[in-house]
Amino acid sequence: MLSDHSLQLDKLQSPLFNEYGVSMYVVRLDLIHPIISGNKIFKLHYYIKEALETIDKKVVTFGGAFSNHLVATAYCCQLLGIKCIGIVRGERPGILSHTLMHCLDYGMELEFISRTDYKKSEQNYNYIKEQYNDCLIIPEGGFSHLGAKGAAKIMDNEALHSATHICTAVGTATTLAGIVLNATHSQEIIGIPVIKNMEDLWDRLPYLINDSTKKTPSIFNDYHFGGYAKKTNELIDFMNEFYTEFNIPTDFVYTAKMCYGVIDKIREGYFPKGSEIYCLHTGGLQGNASLPKGTLVF
Repeated sequence: MLSDHSLQLDKLQSPLFNEYGVSMYVVRLDLIHPIISGNKIFKLHYYIKEALETIDKKVVTFGGAFSNHLVATAYCCQLLGIKCIGIVRGERPGILSHTLMHCLDYGMELEFISRTDYKKSEQNYNYIKEQYNDCLIIPEGGFSHLGAKGAAKIMDNEALHSATHICTAVGTATTLAGIVLNATHSQEIIGIPVIKNMEDLWDRLPYLINDSTKKTPSIFNDYHFGGYAKKTNELIDFMNEFYTEFNIPTDFVYTAKMCYGVIDKIREGYFPKGSEIYCLHTGGLQGNASLPKGTLVF
C-alpha cells in the first residue's frame, strides 16, 4: 500500500526557539493522504497487504466514536474492494459522530456493543473470527507487532535521520513503538500520551518492540488535557495560536496535545541547545468537525 514517499518538513520560526537554541519541525504525515491520514497509512500497511492476499477479503477492526483508525480503515478497504466491519465501543448514540458518519460513507458496517462486551471482544479474537467467518482482525489503532512494523516505515525517510529528538502523541503506543524500532541509538524518542493515567504503557511497549537492545523512549505524561478526546479552552486557544503563527492545523485529540507538550518542555529548558526536534503530525484532522462551528480559526 505504501509507495516511496517524501515527507514535508515544516520548520517553525519563533523567537522562543531562538532563545533556547533549538529547532522545531513538524513532520507532515497529515499531508500524505487526505483520508488515510498521518500515521494510519503506515500502521495499516501490512494488515491490508495480508487482506489482499486472502481469498475472502474481509476485515474486522475496533474503535470508539471518534476513532481516526476506523475512518482510515474504512476508506482503505473501500478503495481496495475489501469488506470491512467496525466494532464500535459503546451503545449506538442517537446522533452519530462525524467520524462514524464518514465510516458509513466509506462502506464500513458498524456494530455497536457495550464497553464491557467490547473489552471481551478485544480479548477473544477467536470468538470474533468464528462470528465473522475467519476474517482478518485489525486491533484498535493497529496495536500489534504488525502495526508497529508498519509504523517503523515512517523512519525509512532519510529526512528524519538528522533529528536529535522525535516526538509523537501516544494512543495505543503502536506508532511510538514503531519509531523506537527504527530510530538510531543517538536519537531520543519522546511519547506524549493523550490518555489520562496510561498505566499499561510500559506493558505495551515491550510487547510491541520485543527487542531489549532498543533505547527506552522518554514519556511526557502531563499533556492529556483531561483524557482521550478531552479538551479545554487552553488547548483550543493553543490550536488557534499555533495555526495563526505557523499555518499548521492540528487536531485536539493527538497532535495539538503533543505540540503543546513539546513547546512547554522547550520553555522548561528540557532540550539541550542545538537540538533538532521533529514532531510527527499524525493527522486526524477530520475529528475537528465535531467541534462547534467557529471554535477554530482554520
